[in-house]
Parts: sequence; structure tokens; C-alpha cells
Amino acid sequence: MLVNDLSAAVQPALVAADLSTLVAAGPDETHAQEVVAAIAERLGLRVDVYDEDLGALRKLAGYPGEEVERDRLVTVTVTAPGRHDDAPRLCLSGHVDVVPTGEQPWTSPPFTPRIDADRIYGRGAADMKGGVVAALHALAAVVSVITRPPGDVVLQCVVAEEDGGLGAYAALRRDAHFAGCVIPEPTDGHVICAHGGALTFTCRITGQAAHASDRLAGVSAIDRFLPVYAALQNLERVLNADVAHPLMKGARLPYPLNVGRISAGDWSSTVPDELVFECRVGVPVGTSAADVRGHVERTIAEAVDDRGDAPTVAWSGGQFEASETALDDPLVSTVNRAACAVTGETPAAAGASYGSDMRLYRARGIPTVMFGPGEVHQAHATDESIAIADVTTHARILAVLAARFAER
Repeated sequence: MLVNDLSAAVQPALVAADLSTLVAAGPDETHAQEVVAAIAERLGLRVDVYDEDLGALRKLAGYPGEEVERDRLVTVTVTAPGRHDDAPRLCLSGHVDVVPTGEQPWTSPPFTPRIDADRIYGRGAADMKGGVVAALHALAAVVSVITRPPGDVVLQCVVAEEDGGLGAYAALRRDAHFAGCVIPEPTDGHVICAHGGALTFTCRITGQAAHASDRLAGVSAIDRFLPVYAALQNLERVLNADVAHPLMKGARLPYPLNVGRISAGDWSSTVPDELVFECRVGVPVGTSAADVRGHVERTIAEAVDDRGDAPTVAWSGGQFEASETALDDPLVSTVNRAACAVTGETPAAAGASYGSDMRLYRARGIPTVMFGPGEVHQAHATDESIAIADVTTHARILAVLAARFAER
């Protein structure tokens, strides 16, 4: 009966309306958080808004890095208070920051939500405003049906996830007393129990300028870069050789390395005397980020020729460690039971090749999995979209999980 009542309390039309409103909030992180707070208040939930001290956070030893320029960092926590102060507390963690919309044209404007064939289109719909809206409606369903769950259930809605995780880092400094955490990222119906890490670095390679007509008098920074690029491609092969982790070894490329940006030269008739490239490298589960940083620096140093200064490497942007939660952790079975109660099916466990805020919760000793609506291939894609039914179903699953979590 409880499952039916909680499911009935989640109304697809209201889910779709709130997700459309949140997508329309656009890329402004602070405005998106204002929208989340407004939705939560309308749903009758307890809301707390925190304007974080960015300067202080950036000075801490555990600072996870950033790639986006920001002068504010706003955190919203939404709480369904529990009946018992000493009962296990559950965290739902979601982010509302989004990546840029890309260079290719969208079918409709990316921040003007469009509903077509029961899917909502717009940047952030899948990654992961859909998961945030599912969590909000899950908490609202719990409050409307049973008033108070056994223990607190808290949604930590954060920003800065895409570029390092500073939002979750700040939220956990305030409150990390949780017996478990579920992050409703788009997971294709799987429960993600392990993920690789991801490190971003910027490398500068110099050359010597000369007139193009006297090219041999100069040293092209592009020419010096090419063997470095080949060596990095080989490093990717090394990182993905003999992958043993049971949840990662089935992936096509568990730990990718991607040169995402390159800038070189300032004139077509001048030999380029500088090249700067930005790269993202995966961190295998069971390997530290420090070890991978060492691999990268040695690879570049050994590959470059001696026709100029040694390349410089700066570890810019987000620094995501790999992370995992044991398959036999009680949280995994608890999530599986909630999913089965709503859908009749037990989701499969899986691993992911992308970094996430999961590792920040695991670093605090909090059992954590990712399990949410949408398909991962929609994340960061042109014409990003998510099925309204999927968001609704996950809201119902999270509601059952929240209502029963402290009784496991």
C-alpha cells in the first residue's frame, strides 16, 4: 500500500512542468538554485540556502579545483525531517550546473524547453536537472504520504559539479552525517557502484618563431607536440590494458584520455613558437590521481624533443579521484529493493568511465551509488533530452527509498 500511495503522489504533469522551469533557468548557476528553492518551497519542503565563502574554500587543502569562472557558489539543501534524531540519515545529491551548448545547431533553443513525444529537450534535462526534479518530487511524496520519514532525508543540491565538485565539497563540510547517498545522475537504469577518475591538465610547448619562407630556421611548436600526442595516445592504451575491475572491464574504453583543446600560432606565415593544449585523462579504479599525474608528466617529458624548453604541465580544473562502493554494501541492496518495489525489476550494477561527486561522498566514508533517470549518452549532447516517464519513475523509486531507508 505504501508503494502505491507514494507512486500516486508523484504526478507526471507536475514533474514535467517543474523540469521545464528548471531547464529554462539556463546556465546561470545561482538562478538555477533560486528556481530549485522556489520549487521546493512550493512543494512544502524545508529549504536552506547557503552562499558559500569561495575565497575560504579555495584555500583549503582538499580544494577539488575549478574550470569555470564564478564569483558566487550557492548551495540549496532540501530536507524531509525524520521522526527520530538518531535514525540513519539519507542524502540525495544533485547538481544544476550545465556544460556549454556546443557548436552544432540545436533543433530548438537549448534553454527553451521543448516537449516532444513525451520527452523534454534542453541543456541539462538529463545531466542532471531531471534527477534533481525527481529527488524534489520524491521528498514531496514522502512528506505528503507519511509526513515524516524515520530519519532525515536531505537533498544537497549543488553547483560546480561539472568542473570539479566544489559545490558538493562545500556542502559536505557543513553536513556529512549520512548513512548513505544516492546521486540521481542519468545511469541508463543501472546502479553505478564504481567510476573512474578524471584529471584535467594544461600543457605548454614552446618553439622558435621564423618567417615561413625560412621555416627551417625556426622550430615549430606543433612539430614538437606531435610525438607528445602520440605518446599520450599510447598512455591511454596502457591505462586500459588488462582492466580487472569487474564493473569496469566491460566498458569499451573505461579510462579515456582526450585532448580537448589546442591553440597554436598567431600568423599563417610565421613558424608557431607556442602550442597550448588541454587534456582530460582517466584514473583507473584502484589507482590514485597522484599516480596518474606522474604517468602523464613522465610521458610528456620522455616524448618531447630537445629543440626547446621542456614542456610545462599545470593541473588545471577538476581533479576527480576514482571511487567505488562495494557490491555487498547494504545501500546497494536497499536501492535495488526500492527499484524493484516500483518497477518489478532489480537494476544491474555497473561502472562508469566519468568522474563524479560520488568520490567526495566516499572520501567522507559515506556509501554512495549513482542511480537516476535518463541515458548517459544524452549528457553534454546536442538536443539533450529525457523521458518524462523516466523522471517520474525515478521520483517514485527515490520516494520509496526515502520512506524505508532508516528501516533497512
